[in-house]
Formats: sequence, C-alpha cells, structure tokens
Amino acid sequence: MINWSEQKKPIFGLSPMDGVTDAAFRYMVDTYSKPDVLLTEFVPVEAIAHGAEKVLHSFVYHQTETPTIAQIYGTDLIAYYKATFVACEAGFDGVDINMGCPDKTITKRGAGAGLILQPKHAQEIIKTVKTAIKDWSEGKTIEEAEVAESIINWVQTFKKTHNIITTRQILPVSVKTRIGVEVPVTEAWIANLLEMEPVAITLHGRTLAQMYTGRADWDEIGKAAELAHKTKTILLGNGDIQSMPEARDRINDYNVDGVLIGRATFGNPWFFKEHEATTAERFEATYKHVESFTRLLPDGHFISLRKHMAWYCKNIPHAAEVRAQLMQMNSLDDVRRILAPYTAQT
Repeated sequence: MINWSEQKKPIFGLSPMDGVTDAAFRYMVDTYSKPDVLLTEFVPVEAIAHGAEKVLHSFVYHQTETPTIAQIYGTDLIAYYKATFVACEAGFDGVDINMGCPDKTITKRGAGAGLILQPKHAQEIIKTVKTAIKDWSEGKTIEEAEVAESIINWVQTFKKTHNIITTRQILPVSVKTRIGVEVPVTEAWIANLLEMEPVAITLHGRTLAQMYTGRADWDEIGKAAELAHKTKTILLGNGDIQSMPEARDRINDYNVDGVLIGRATFGNPWFFKEHEATTAERFEATYKHVESFTRLLPDGHFISLRKHMAWYCKNIPHAAEVRAQLMQMNSLDDVRRILAPYTAQT
C-alpha cells in the first residue's frame, strides 16, 4: 500500500496513458529510472461487472517495491464496487478513479472527464470505492461481492502465477481529472472532490475540449494546489513537462506536491534518472521492452509494440532505416534479427 502522507515529497510518478502504459512499459520505466509511483492503464468497471476478463490485461503488473495503483473508470456504482474488489484482491497498492479522459466514446457516456458535469455523481463514485475497500479490508470476499466467476478465476490465476499474497487493509483512493469541460472550473470542481477526501488528486491542466492540444494551464493547477493544501489531500500536477528540471520548476512555482509525467517518457524509460541513453543502450532497451512484453503479456497484441519501437529510434544513427524495419516486426526473434547488424556497430 502507498502511504501518500508519508511519501517523500516531491513525488515524481508515471502518468497512466491508455494504450501505452501497459505492464511492459511500466516495467521498463521502473527498471531504468524508478519513479515514485506507477499507475495502470484505466480499466472499465462495467466490463468487469459483466465478466469481460479480457480487459484485465491492463491490470497485469510486474513484481516491484514501487507502489502500483490500479486505475478504473465508468459510471455505474455497482460496477465500481465490484471492480474495486478486483483491484484489492489483485494486490494493488491503491485505486485511482479516472475523471479526466477526454475520449468522446467515454465522455459521451458520462465517464472520464464527463464526470466533471456530474459533480454529485462523482462524489458518489468516490464514496462507493471507499466503501468497497472498507468492506474488503473487513473480510468480505470477492465472491460475496458478486463479482463474475470469469473475473474471479482470472484474479485467482494471476495471484497464483505471480505469487501475490494480499493483506486486507484500507487502500488509498485517488482521482485523476482535468480543469473543466469547455472552460476551467477548477476551484469549484476540485472543492467538490475534496469534500470526499481522496488521498490524492492529479490534475491535468487542460479542459476536456482541449483534448491534448494547446498548453496545459499551470495557473489553474496552482489554484487547485492552494485548495488542497487546506486539506489532507495531496495535489499532483500533470501536463507538458518535458524534463526533470522542468518538473522541479513546476513543483516550486505552483506549490504542488509532485507531478505525473506522461508523453516525455515515450521511448525514454531513463526519464526519472535524467540519463541520456547511448545508441547501444537504446538498442538494448528496445529488445528488453519486447522481451518483457512477451513475458508479462504473452497473449497481448504484439503489434501494439511498434509505436514503442519507433520512439526508441529517436536520435540514433540510421534512425529511419531501423524504424522502417522495426515497423514490420512480429516477434522477439524479428527484433533480434533486425537489431543485430546495428548493435554490432555500436
């Protein structure tokens, strides 16, 4: 379990990003630069409630001392209750509720950043997750929570395979969100969340309408930090941070307790150690990333690795040539074969 109140500050964590921060990516970042906290890709609570165990690939994680938090999203309260039991049973160190995803297929259902328009329902979601954690900590079983049998079987297999032993305790609940929908409503929205006393809030400095365009508004993040500092809730900032020096500047300038870093870590698992990787190290990491994917996610969509291969090729000799070949790879053997002549030259 992560104890946010005792976590050394400032906190530097890996931001959750759907389609990117899977188990292999988190393993790479954790191995090469050890952030303070890791968050999974988000998992839809309704899918868990309906027994769709295939969505749980996002809950796969590697064994590490780095706190790893399960992120979930959705709207249905009963589904949140069941999904929280799954996160607890799977051995995570906390549960994070996504109230910031701007994807239209998600927000049109009122989930993700769509919850900013439903402040009272957002409070009920936090309350429900906290209740589920309390019930689990007091001994209620995943079967008694009426979680689907297919999901229970997945959890049991996962725990057995990875030798996970859970301790029933109160896990922290956090929220990741945005500053508004069309325009910033930071103070009212954050005040609404703070009423439910989440242990931490991560605030991305853009509205839903902005998606990932324009610049993150750190002045709004600063307003949220000022509100949070009057409570026990930790406030983390998120958006447009390209380096660790810039992260430290944002923390100092806007009085946040830490930051989550997203896109700057793409192809750069060394980010948190501020290490400038050599070409040889990039080739090594490329291979290791694929190897960790095949080990951690043997049934994963292998083609999803190609974007990572492209990111690793940044600033290396013959980048376009290497990238073009890696975009055709379909196996670990392919990566080994493609990289062999280049690694021999480094």
